This record gives sequence, C-alpha cells and structure tokens, in this order.
Amino acid sequence: MNRIPLTIFLPEASRIAAGCMGLGGDWDNSPVSKDHMMQAHQFLDSALESGINFFDHADIYTRGKAEQVFGGVLAERPGLREDIFLQSKCGIRFAEGRVPNRYDFSQDWILHSVENSLTRLNTDYLDLLLLHRPDPLMQPEEVAEAFHQLQKDGKVKHFGVSNMNGHQIKYLQSFLDQPIVVNQLQMGLTHLDWLDEGVLVNHAEGQAVSFTPGTIEYCRSHNIQLQAWGCLSKGVFTGKDVHGESEAIQETASLVNAFSEELGVSREAIVLAWLMRHPAGIQPVIGTTNAQRIKACREAETIELSREQWYQLYVSARGRMLP
Repeated sequence: MNRIPLTIFLPEASRIAAGCMGLGGDWDNSPVSKDHMMQAHQFLDSALESGINFFDHADIYTRGKAEQVFGGVLAERPGLREDIFLQSKCGIRFAEGRVPNRYDFSQDWILHSVENSLTRLNTDYLDLLLLHRPDPLMQPEEVAEAFHQLQKDGKVKHFGVSNMNGHQIKYLQSFLDQPIVVNQLQMGLTHLDWLDEGVLVNHAEGQAVSFTPGTIEYCRSHNIQLQAWGCLSKGVFTGKDVHGESEAIQETASLVNAFSEELGVSREAIVLAWLMRHPAGIQPVIGTTNAQRIKACREAETIELSREQWYQLYVSARGRMLP
C-alpha cells in the first residue's frame, strides 16, 4: 500500500482518506436506524478492503450521527480501533434560535466538542483533531490551552486545521507547543484557485483568484500535510449527467473518460491521480460511501499521470489556455 509521502507523523496511514460525511442519514435530529448502522458497517468494510484505513469526521456531520454510527461499528468490533486512524473536526456551531451558524475556537467549546466526539465514536482518543473553519474571534492562547490539555490527557495525538491560509496557520502555530500537521482545503478539478494563484503571478487574470498566495508553499515547507476535500467534484467527471454543465466540465469529463480507457482504470482514479500527481503529496479525502466507487478510487494509487496528461486535464478544467 502506498503511504503519504510527506508526513511522518502517521507513517502507516493510507494515501487516500475516507470521508464520513455521508453516514448517519439526514442532517436533522431523526434517530439512527438499523439501515444507517448497516451502511456504516459496509462503508468501513469497503474502505478497509480497498486498503483505506484513514477516516475523516467532523462533529457536525449529519448533526453528530455520522460519528455515532461509526462509533456503533467500533463498539461491535472493538479490535478495529487500533487498525484505523480517526480524524475529526470541531469549531462550527449550528444556529440556535436567533443565534446564527457561527464558528467557535474558544477553549470551552473545543474541549466540549472533543468530549462529545469521543463519546459518539466510542473511543478514548483521536489520532487527529482539526479546527474546521477560521473563527474571527479566536484567542490563540485559548486554542493553545485546549490543545495542551487534550494532548496531556491523551485524548488527541495530533492537531491540524481546515480551510486556513498560510498566514493564519503561521500565526496560530506561534502560540502552540504542538506542530500543526494537516491543512484540509477544497482542491480538485472543479476548484483550481490553489493552482491558479501560483500560475497567474504577474498576470491580470490573477486578480480574480480567491486563494491566499503562499499557502501551498507554506504547508509544503513546514511539512504540513495537505488534504483535499471535494476532490471528486460531486461526480461530474465520473458518470454524473453533465448535460447543462459548462463546456469546460463537459470537455474535461470526456478527457477523463478517454484517459480512463487508455490506462485501464476507473474515471475516479483519473480524477484523484491528477490531484496526487502534484508534488505536494496531497491526500484526497473521498466523500463517497458507495462500495464500488471506493474501490474505484483506490485504483488511483496504481497509476501516475504524465506531465502532458496532467496539463491536459488542468487546462481543460480551467476552460481557457494558460497565459
């Protein structure tokens, strides 16, 4: 099995991570059903059979039910916990009455969230805890206290962030004793700002790019593992009906299909192999719970796209030539 090439903090973690947002049913307060539990069992079995042992959660996924059903599987299969890597996220809070959705990096909320995640997941510890989205009211000293307590108590082994730029990570890191080891960003063939930001330096087109300069370079130079969410682009390149989609998406879907036939792998494998071809050693976080698609994604580790194939996909997905 291929391993994450940059990161040494989890040397036995799979190259691809399985995202758990699709577990637990709807995003409401309805109870967990037997069907939800069966889905969770099948999901874990499919991932493990495909060589994927890294699982990505968040406390908010299906309002906690994703963690709950996953924890139900671990309760029924207690020996499984030591064979997998669990990552969860905290910091997003749902609307309550007249209070809107918001972000919360306060010490009390971080500790409260982790305790609830551990209870739902039926585990004593997380391998990784990520802060989900930047909180403008963050007091970094409080984050540092929370991280210190969680690590001292053995409840979290490693820490990271999600959706942060390099400046934010550098600032937060200056208060922490623990290294930030992960940054999870939206990256894929339908979300290219992370690439365009570097390509369009000194070009007028770069003014429209909404990605903070230097973030990728900061993470790479500080051994921060880049994880990609949304990397399968909701299936638009792997079988979803693209009638009515942009010309760029339609043409890229055709190109993905052509490479799939040429290389003898799934279309999912082509989409992920494109991301994994980048020298940053990006770890895709796939969101599917479908057993066949999980297996199809795993094929990405069996190929490496050429420079020419990589650029063909990049330029096609951009919908315009490079400057």
